[in-house]
Amino acid sequence: MDLAFVIPAYNEEALIGPCLASVVAEVERSRCQAEIVVVNNASTDRTKEIALTYPGVTVVDETKKGLVHARHAGFEATTAELVANIDADTLLPEGWITTVLSTFEKRPDLVALSGPYIYYDMAWHNRALVRGFYFFAYLLYLLNRFVFRIGSMIQGGNFVLRRSAWQKAGGFDRSIEFYGEDTDVARRLHKVGPVKWTFSLPMKTSGRRLEQEGVFRTAGTYTLNYFWVTLSGRPVTKGHTDIRPD
Repeated sequence: MDLAFVIPAYNEEALIGPCLASVVAEVERSRCQAEIVVVNNASTDRTKEIALTYPGVTVVDETKKGLVHARHAGFEATTAELVANIDADTLLPEGWITTVLSTFEKRPDLVALSGPYIYYDMAWHNRALVRGFYFFAYLLYLLNRFVFRIGSMIQGGNFVLRRSAWQKAGGFDRSIEFYGEDTDVARRLHKVGPVKWTFSLPMKTSGRRLEQEGVFRTAGTYTLNYFWVTLSGRPVTKGHTDIRPD
Protein backbone atom coordinates (compact mmCIF):
# COMPACT_ATOMS: atom_id res chain seq x y z
CA MET A 1 0.00 0.00 0.00
CA ASP A 2 1.17 3.56 -0.68
CA LEU A 3 1.43 5.96 2.26
CA ALA A 4 1.65 9.73 2.70
CA PHE A 5 2.45 11.83 5.76
CA VAL A 6 0.77 15.21 6.27
CA ILE A 7 2.40 17.39 8.95
CA PRO A 8 0.86 20.82 9.69
CA ALA A 9 3.39 23.27 11.10
CA TYR A 10 2.90 26.77 12.47
CA ASN A 11 6.09 28.34 13.87
CA GLU A 12 7.55 24.92 14.72
CA GLU A 13 11.25 25.61 14.08
CA ALA A 14 12.15 24.08 17.46
CA LEU A 15 10.41 20.73 16.90
CA ILE A 16 9.89 20.16 13.16
CA GLY A 17 13.46 18.87 12.76
CA PRO A 18 13.22 15.99 15.27
CA CYS A 19 9.76 15.15 13.91
CA LEU A 20 10.98 14.87 10.33
CA ALA A 21 14.10 12.98 11.37
CA SER A 22 11.89 10.35 13.03
CA VAL A 23 9.65 10.09 9.97
CA VAL A 24 12.54 9.78 7.52
CA ALA A 25 14.22 7.15 9.72
CA GLU A 26 11.02 5.11 10.00
CA VAL A 27 10.40 5.31 6.24
CA GLU A 28 13.94 4.06 5.60
CA ARG A 29 13.61 1.31 8.21
CA SER A 30 10.33 0.03 6.78
CA ARG A 31 11.52 0.40 3.15
CA CYS A 32 8.17 1.96 2.41
CA GLN A 33 7.62 4.37 -0.46
CA ALA A 34 6.09 7.37 1.27
CA GLU A 35 5.23 10.98 0.52
CA ILE A 36 6.20 13.41 3.29
CA VAL A 37 4.40 16.74 3.12
CA VAL A 38 4.92 19.55 5.62
CA VAL A 39 2.23 22.22 5.48
CA ASN A 40 3.81 25.55 6.34
CA ASN A 41 0.78 27.15 7.95
CA ALA A 42 1.49 30.90 7.95
CA SER A 43 4.75 30.47 9.86
CA THR A 44 6.94 33.51 10.48
CA ASP A 45 10.00 31.59 11.68
CA ARG A 46 12.40 29.09 10.03
CA THR A 47 9.92 26.19 9.88
CA LYS A 48 9.90 25.98 6.08
CA GLU A 49 13.66 26.42 5.76
CA ILE A 50 14.35 23.61 8.23
CA ALA A 51 11.79 21.25 6.69
CA LEU A 52 13.35 21.60 3.24
CA THR A 53 16.69 20.29 4.53
CA TYR A 54 15.27 16.79 5.04
CA PRO A 55 15.42 14.30 2.15
CA GLY A 56 12.16 13.49 0.43
CA VAL A 57 10.21 16.26 2.17
CA THR A 58 7.87 18.55 0.23
CA VAL A 59 6.67 21.82 1.76
CA VAL A 60 3.24 23.21 0.89
CA ASP A 61 2.34 26.76 1.92
CA GLU A 62 -1.12 27.33 3.42
CA THR A 63 -1.48 30.99 4.32
CA LYS A 64 -4.87 30.61 5.99
CA LYS A 65 -3.94 29.81 9.55
CA GLY A 66 -5.67 26.88 11.23
CA LEU A 67 -5.09 23.20 11.86
CA VAL A 68 -7.95 21.96 9.68
CA HIS A 69 -6.98 24.25 6.80
CA ALA A 70 -3.48 22.82 7.00
CA ARG A 71 -4.67 19.20 7.11
CA HIS A 72 -6.87 19.84 4.07
CA ALA A 73 -4.03 21.46 2.12
CA GLY A 74 -1.76 18.52 2.91
CA PHE A 75 -4.39 16.00 1.91
CA GLU A 76 -4.87 17.77 -1.43
CA ALA A 77 -1.10 17.80 -2.02
CA THR A 78 -0.75 14.01 -1.63
CA THR A 79 -1.81 11.11 -3.83
CA ALA A 80 -1.36 8.02 -1.64
CA GLU A 81 -4.38 5.95 -0.64
CA LEU A 82 -3.33 5.92 3.02
CA VAL A 83 -2.81 9.39 4.52
CA ALA A 84 -1.12 9.64 7.92
CA ASN A 85 -1.95 12.82 9.82
CA ILE A 86 0.65 13.62 12.45
CA ASP A 87 1.74 16.84 14.16
CA ALA A 88 4.99 18.79 14.08
CA ASP A 89 5.74 17.99 17.74
CA THR A 90 5.40 14.21 17.33
CA LEU A 91 8.12 11.56 17.08
CA LEU A 92 7.35 8.45 15.06
CA PRO A 93 8.20 5.27 17.05
CA GLU A 94 10.03 2.40 15.38
CA GLY A 95 7.54 -0.04 13.86
CA TRP A 96 4.76 2.53 13.47
CA ILE A 97 4.61 2.20 9.67
CA THR A 98 4.72 -1.60 9.84
CA THR A 99 1.74 -1.61 12.21
CA VAL A 100 -0.21 0.74 9.95
CA LEU A 101 0.42 -1.14 6.72
CA SER A 102 -0.17 -4.61 8.19
CA THR A 103 -3.42 -3.49 9.87
CA PHE A 104 -4.88 -2.05 6.66
CA GLU A 105 -3.73 -5.07 4.64
CA LYS A 106 -5.51 -7.40 7.04
CA ARG A 107 -8.64 -5.21 7.09
CA PRO A 108 -9.57 -4.09 3.55
CA ASP A 109 -12.79 -2.61 4.96
CA LEU A 110 -10.97 -0.41 7.48
CA VAL A 111 -11.29 3.32 6.70
CA ALA A 112 -9.20 4.82 9.53
CA LEU A 113 -6.74 3.78 12.23
CA SER A 114 -5.61 5.72 15.30
CA GLY A 115 -3.88 5.30 18.64
CA PRO A 116 -2.80 7.13 21.80
CA TYR A 117 -0.11 9.66 22.56
CA ILE A 118 2.90 9.03 24.77
CA TYR A 119 3.96 12.36 26.26
CA TYR A 120 7.74 12.02 26.38
CA ASP A 121 8.51 15.34 28.09
CA MET A 122 5.96 15.36 30.92
CA ALA A 123 6.42 14.55 34.60
CA TRP A 124 5.70 10.91 35.49
CA HIS A 125 2.61 11.73 37.58
CA ASN A 126 1.07 13.66 34.69
CA ARG A 127 1.84 10.77 32.33
CA ALA A 128 0.03 8.46 34.77
CA LEU A 129 -3.01 10.76 34.76
CA VAL A 130 -3.05 10.78 30.97
CA ARG A 131 -2.82 6.99 30.90
CA GLY A 132 -5.89 6.77 33.12
CA PHE A 133 -7.71 9.23 30.88
CA TYR A 134 -6.98 7.04 27.86
CA PHE A 135 -8.56 3.99 29.49
CA PHE A 136 -11.68 6.07 30.16
CA ALA A 137 -11.63 7.29 26.54
CA TYR A 138 -11.21 3.73 25.30
CA LEU A 139 -14.34 2.68 27.16
CA LEU A 140 -16.26 5.54 25.50
CA TYR A 141 -14.87 4.45 22.14
CA LEU A 142 -16.13 0.88 22.63
CA LEU A 143 -19.57 2.10 23.72
CA ASN A 144 -19.96 4.62 20.89
CA ARG A 145 -18.68 2.31 18.17
CA PHE A 146 -20.09 -1.08 19.11
CA VAL A 147 -23.05 -0.42 21.45
CA PHE A 148 -24.62 2.92 20.48
CA ARG A 149 -23.09 2.85 16.95
CA ILE A 150 -22.99 6.65 16.72
CA GLY A 151 -19.28 7.21 16.13
CA SER A 152 -15.74 6.17 16.92
CA MET A 153 -12.55 7.81 18.24
CA ILE A 154 -9.50 9.32 16.59
CA GLN A 155 -6.50 10.94 18.24
CA GLY A 156 -5.63 14.10 16.34
CA GLY A 157 -1.98 13.96 15.36
CA ASN A 158 -1.90 10.17 15.26
CA PHE A 159 -4.34 8.86 12.70
CA VAL A 160 -4.31 7.33 9.24
CA LEU A 161 -7.27 7.50 6.90
CA ARG A 162 -8.08 5.86 3.61
CA ARG A 163 -8.24 8.52 0.86
CA SER A 164 -11.19 7.01 -1.02
CA ALA A 165 -13.23 6.76 2.20
CA TRP A 166 -12.41 10.32 3.27
CA GLN A 167 -13.42 11.67 -0.12
CA LYS A 168 -16.69 9.79 0.22
CA ALA A 169 -17.17 11.31 3.69
CA GLY A 170 -16.76 14.82 2.28
CA GLY A 171 -13.28 15.79 3.48
CA PHE A 172 -12.23 18.15 6.25
CA ASP A 173 -14.75 20.56 7.74
CA ARG A 174 -12.74 23.79 7.56
CA SER A 175 -15.25 25.67 9.71
CA ILE A 176 -13.79 23.83 12.73
CA GLU A 177 -10.88 25.81 14.16
CA PHE A 178 -9.15 23.33 16.49
CA TYR A 179 -11.05 21.38 19.15
CA GLY A 180 -13.24 18.57 17.86
CA GLU A 181 -11.59 18.19 14.44
CA ASP A 182 -10.49 14.63 15.16
CA THR A 183 -13.90 13.62 16.54
CA ASP A 184 -15.55 15.09 13.44
CA VAL A 185 -13.28 12.91 11.28
CA ALA A 186 -14.15 9.83 13.34
CA ARG A 187 -17.89 10.54 13.37
CA ARG A 188 -18.18 11.02 9.61
CA LEU A 189 -15.84 8.19 8.64
CA HIS A 190 -17.80 5.87 10.95
CA LYS A 191 -20.71 6.25 8.51
CA VAL A 192 -18.47 4.99 5.68
CA GLY A 193 -16.74 2.06 7.35
CA PRO A 194 -14.90 0.79 10.47
CA VAL A 195 -12.74 3.29 12.35
CA LYS A 196 -10.31 1.52 14.72
CA TRP A 197 -8.55 3.00 17.76
CA THR A 198 -5.89 0.81 19.34
CA PHE A 199 -3.21 0.98 22.03
CA SER A 200 -0.98 -0.89 19.53
CA LEU A 201 -0.35 2.34 17.59
CA PRO A 202 1.23 4.78 20.08
CA MET A 203 2.81 8.07 19.03
CA LYS A 204 5.36 10.06 21.01
CA THR A 205 4.53 13.74 21.39
CA SER A 206 5.24 16.83 23.45
CA GLY A 207 3.01 17.45 26.44
CA ARG A 208 3.52 21.21 26.21
CA ARG A 209 -0.23 22.01 26.04
CA LEU A 210 -1.10 19.78 28.97
CA GLU A 211 1.80 21.13 31.05
CA GLN A 212 0.89 24.77 30.37
CA GLU A 213 -2.92 24.51 30.56
CA GLY A 214 -3.12 21.69 33.11
CA VAL A 215 -3.92 18.01 32.56
CA PHE A 216 -7.43 18.13 34.03
CA ARG A 217 -8.41 21.32 32.22
CA THR A 218 -7.13 20.06 28.88
CA ALA A 219 -8.64 16.60 29.30
CA GLY A 220 -11.95 18.18 30.26
CA THR A 221 -11.97 20.39 27.17
CA TYR A 222 -11.23 17.48 24.86
CA THR A 223 -13.85 15.27 26.57
CA LEU A 224 -16.53 17.97 26.35
CA ASN A 225 -15.90 18.48 22.65
CA TYR A 226 -15.76 14.73 22.02
CA PHE A 227 -19.31 14.36 23.38
CA TRP A 228 -20.55 17.55 21.73
CA VAL A 229 -19.27 16.69 18.26
CA THR A 230 -20.36 13.06 18.51
CA LEU A 231 -23.91 14.01 19.50
CA SER A 232 -24.45 17.31 17.66
CA GLY A 233 -21.82 17.37 14.93
CA ARG A 234 -20.28 20.68 16.11
CA PRO A 235 -17.63 21.54 18.74
CA VAL A 236 -18.66 23.65 21.72
CA THR A 237 -15.21 25.23 22.15
CA LYS A 238 -14.56 27.69 19.34
CA GLY A 239 -11.14 29.15 20.10
CA HIS A 240 -7.78 27.86 21.31
CA THR A 241 -4.38 29.10 22.44
CA ASP A 242 -1.27 28.59 20.34
CA ILE A 243 1.36 26.98 22.55
CA ARG A 244 4.98 26.92 21.39
CA PRO A 245 8.33 26.37 23.12
CA ASP A 246 9.90 29.48 24.66
